[in-house]
Amino acid sequence: MVDLESEVPPLPPRYRFRDLLLGDQGWQNDDRVQVEFYMNENTFKERLKLFFIKNQRSSLRIRLFNFSLKLLSCLLYIIRVLLDDPTQGHGCKELSKGCSSQNYTPAKIDWSPIIWVNRSLPLWGLQVSVALISLFETMLLGYLSYKGNIWEQVLRIPFLLEIINAVPFIITIFWPALRNLFIPVFLNCWLAKHALENMINDLHRAIQRTQSAMFNQVLILISTLLCLIFTCICGIQHLERAGNKLTLFDSLYFCIVTFSTVGFGDVTPKIWPSKLLVVIMICVALVVLPIQFEQLAYLWMERQKSGGNYSRHRAQTEKHVVLCVSSLKIDLLMDFLNEFYAHPRLQDYYVVILCPTEMDAQVRRVLQIPMWSQRVIYLQGSVLKDQDLLRAKMDDAEACFILSSRCEVDRTAADHQTILRAWAVKDFAPKCPLYVQILKPENKFHIKFADHVVCEEEFKYAMLALNCICPATSTLITLLVHTSRGQEGQQSPEQWQKMYGRCSGNEVYHINLEDSTFFAEYEGKSFTYASFHAHKKFGVCLIGVRREDNKNILLNPGPRYIMTATDICFYINITKEENSAFKKQEQHRKNNESKSYYHGPSRLPLHSVIASMGTVAIDLQDTGCRSSSGPTLTLPSEGSKNGRRSSIAPVLEVADSSSLQACDLLSDQSEDETTPSDDDISTGLEYAKGYPPYSPYIGSSPTFCHLLHEKVPFCCLRLDKGCQHNYYEDAKAYGFKNKLIIVAAETAGNGLYNFIVPLRAYYRPKKELNPIVLLLDNPPDMHFLDAICWFPVVYYMVGSIDNLDDLLRCGVTFAANMVVVDKESTMSAEEDYMADAKTIVNVQTLFRLFSSLSIITELTHPANMRFMQFRAKDCYSLALSKLEKKEREKGSNLAFMFRLPFAAGRVFSISMLDTLLYQSFVKDYMISITRLLLGLDTTPGSGFLCSMKITEDDLWIRTYARLYQKLCSSTGDIPIGIYRTESQKLTTSESQISISVEEWEDTKEQINNRNNHRNSTSSDQSDHPLLRRKSMQWARRLSRKVPKHSSKTAEKISQQRMSLYKRSERQELAELVKNRMKHLGLSTAGYDEMNDHQNTLSYILINPSPDTRLELNDVVYLIRPDPLAYVPNTISSRKNSFCNTIGQDTREETQL
Repeated sequence: MVDLESEVPPLPPRYRFRDLLLGDQGWQNDDRVQVEFYMNENTFKERLKLFFIKNQRSSLRIRLFNFSLKLLSCLLYIIRVLLDDPTQGHGCKELSKGCSSQNYTPAKIDWSPIIWVNRSLPLWGLQVSVALISLFETMLLGYLSYKGNIWEQVLRIPFLLEIINAVPFIITIFWPALRNLFIPVFLNCWLAKHALENMINDLHRAIQRTQSAMFNQVLILISTLLCLIFTCICGIQHLERAGNKLTLFDSLYFCIVTFSTVGFGDVTPKIWPSKLLVVIMICVALVVLPIQFEQLAYLWMERQKSGGNYSRHRAQTEKHVVLCVSSLKIDLLMDFLNEFYAHPRLQDYYVVILCPTEMDAQVRRVLQIPMWSQRVIYLQGSVLKDQDLLRAKMDDAEACFILSSRCEVDRTAADHQTILRAWAVKDFAPKCPLYVQILKPENKFHIKFADHVVCEEEFKYAMLALNCICPATSTLITLLVHTSRGQEGQQSPEQWQKMYGRCSGNEVYHINLEDSTFFAEYEGKSFTYASFHAHKKFGVCLIGVRREDNKNILLNPGPRYIMTATDICFYINITKEENSAFKKQEQHRKNNESKSYYHGPSRLPLHSVIASMGTVAIDLQDTGCRSSSGPTLTLPSEGSKNGRRSSIAPVLEVADSSSLQACDLLSDQSEDETTPSDDDISTGLEYAKGYPPYSPYIGSSPTFCHLLHEKVPFCCLRLDKGCQHNYYEDAKAYGFKNKLIIVAAETAGNGLYNFIVPLRAYYRPKKELNPIVLLLDNPPDMHFLDAICWFPVVYYMVGSIDNLDDLLRCGVTFAANMVVVDKESTMSAEEDYMADAKTIVNVQTLFRLFSSLSIITELTHPANMRFMQFRAKDCYSLALSKLEKKEREKGSNLAFMFRLPFAAGRVFSISMLDTLLYQSFVKDYMISITRLLLGLDTTPGSGFLCSMKITEDDLWIRTYARLYQKLCSSTGDIPIGIYRTESQKLTTSESQISISVEEWEDTKEQINNRNNHRNSTSSDQSDHPLLRRKSMQWARRLSRKVPKHSSKTAEKISQQRMSLYKRSERQELAELVKNRMKHLGLSTAGYDEMNDHQNTLSYILINPSPDTRLELNDVVYLIRPDPLAYVPNTISSRKNSFCNTIGQDTREETQL
């Protein structure tokens, strides 16, 4: 049997040698019909049209050849003029043998020199050849472009000029007697101009380049002017053959003098034909040139609006970045330029702005300033067009910044536009680094390919959440991501403004450990040891590191982390180490002891300080090893009070395992889990720790959180309505142990999920979890409720901050913080800065009704923060306003920093974080560090941001340097700053200014019985308005009766009078609130109407000097090590067991 698999099939016909020689004949026996397409293009006319007109490159060659012919004919005419001698006959021997050269007389013109010229035979042959070729080409192009109307082709000016210049030469071939006949060949210059225009158009088509109307118009203007001058020169010279017999140079001189309106008069035409030609040419110039100039001016104005092009030569020799925005506002532009050019190495960069809208008047005025006009180039165009990206030279750009329009009504549509822009740039220039700003977190995964992404709602809600547990976190982050030299407020007479302004200049920098003077000596030692001693010695705060072979940044990896030479260190300082000068100092022990605030048995040497910082590093006490009592700061033992005061344990170079076990930061939490309290058992509230089982959007970073064992039914999440599981209808009925955190938002967007996660992170003590109430204008979606139902004590309520009843039901009277999120529907307004009007007025109402409530507000425009907690006649606020104006005139990027609401962290604008994206161009690690600080990202082994409050029991530490040592030696925490609250010096804010002129004149008279007046004003007043008016009338009447005395007494009377008025007004507002609470059936026991913080000011000191004294109620910002890094495997496995049971499927979703 023959093996079928071994049989080789025959080769196809196209592979047989016989068929290669004879061709494949198989198709001849087939019924198929071979069809040829585009037969209309195979005709002779179509092929000629394709070669001469349609094909770009061949058409360009034809037009270039035509242009060369016209220039050659003009050159031959000039040669003929130079070789011609008017005195030697005029070539008319055959027709008029009797003609002879005659002298010119004004009465009679000899026309023979005008009609006849001397033309040599070789020159005549060249001109005839050029004429034949030109005429043939013209006739052929006319035939190919014929469209049915013959007169349209014949009456065209280029065709008529071609006939005038070419046909006479062809006639001379058949009639030799006319060989010396004058032919106006110089008119070929106009045909050359027409050919040049067509050639430029074909050139743009051939090289696929966008045609520049400005370039074409300039070319047309120049060529028109040259043609007018050349025609006038040749015409005057030829006509004056019968007159002055001018040379070409004389004619050129005459034309230039005439067209420039100088008119010396030394060379003038003598015969009337030449005079007539001059008049005609001047009239033509007066008509044609203004039209050309007008079109040129119009195109120049349009180019100023559109911005023109960024040349390829500049793109290859200079460095530039491209800023892509949908609409450019002056605030956005100045924030970008000030932050971008604040870095010294970016001074030589150019900024190309690509915007689809026309440049407005404010932006145009700013870009005309010499400082910006030489650096910023504005191009009007769309990112979605490759032509506009080519104009901006996107493929040669160092970076591309794509910013979203946050003022759009539909923020989702704004994100979609940003996504398309990012895709377009990535498609056109794949190697260009992308820096993208997105608004909503659910759209972030579309642009994961970008190098750096900042999601506005993620950062916004995370900062607002941390503001509730770490006060003024938003201000801390804002100051860190702004570039400043720390010179703000240094001319102010107030000490807090000097300290606050100086510390605001601290930023985050990086350096390799082996190249660093700050940290090189700490190689092989623990991170905590390096951080403490670097701060003690140089005043810098080491906050994190990154291994050379790892991309993850670790914030405060803890005392077990050993520094290596290849580590990249991240530190907070006024300036980076490369810009610092080091000065060696040797100080005597006596001088140090006399200047120090505390004394100890031994002191560490002070090696060097940074000359530019101006701070003195205070030595800490070097003591023996002492075991820490735990993560809290404890007082010295009683026995040490009688003798020498106990000192702080030193920071070990290498972590001791025994001390680390004593400093387990998770010990208190683990005890809570293993031994729940009686209250937890009675209520049945036992929490577990794990990853959230459900994420509302793709791209959220998984965070280890406190979770419930079972999700709460959706009906139980509604705070103000009872259900079958509970009957509570207001926040008071729940009986929460901790104070509430209320979030007032318009909708429950996915970004609101990032507000809940940091407040439920695993490192927050379970007993300190504040209940969260979401006060929403619109009901939330089911997928959002499905995401938050796993978190403990999280509720929502449909209502608005405009309604007092809704505020009272959600528990505003016993809330710790009230967070007011800017509403999307109000972010766009006809007048830009009016977008915050509703939010500001609502917050002002809350501020007046609930003065003890801590209100954290988000605004659209940072300039509007001056209206927060507004008091019209507050002289201190007026002084701060003047200080802000002075700082703005000095060019500060943080002119608004001295506003009390911003310094205290009570107001925040997301636009202030735009600088985070700009700064990441120089510091590519800033976004990662900020996300770690805010808890948006969690890296194993990386610490987290928290805070601790200085109590009376902690004042024995006395200085910030000793606190640094205490924290590093006990808990491993790294302090990075202080939030300080002080009593406001000018407490008479409204009392001195709010009095009218008449009242001030009245208060100049004093009373002798001052004690009686004080007792009457300080006594309890009735809430009734009538008694308030009678009290004011009594005070005014009493002040008029008494004789005059000192001005100090008058001032006190005015203060007491206004305090009486203010107190009565507060009592009226309190009565209003209590009446509404009684009407709603709510208890008024928790409402304290007289407690307010209007006479206090708060501010932040980032990385203060080591000798800074600690004060009572100071809040210290800490970066605490990751507690899971020191937990034994048994504990970690126990904590992850819940995640394995309920979150197994969801972890895969969150990682998506």
